[in-house]
Amino acid sequence: MGEVIGTIIFGAVIGVLARLVIPGKQAMGWIVTVVIGIIGALIGYWVWGLISDTGNTPGIDWWRWIISIAVAVVLTLAYTSFTSRRT
Repeated sequence: MGEVIGTIIFGAVIGVLARLVIPGKQAMGWIVTVVIGIIGALIGYWVWGLISDTGNTPGIDWWRWIISIAVAVVLTLAYTSFTSRRT
């Protein structure tokens, strides 16, 4: 149960950081932000596991965070482009 709560918190942080990186306002709620953050974090962990030798580093794994945020930024941009109204 602790892993699920940790993943939700980590996803929320990743989602918020991704939205801060993107200029302008995104029309999406906090639940979508958390879900995109969780998906970005999971994909970021997976990508980091593919490109790193060990997958684990002591202390804070900054590359894993950067990759997770980058994936969440891409997912946020994709979400806003699919849900925006074209006039």
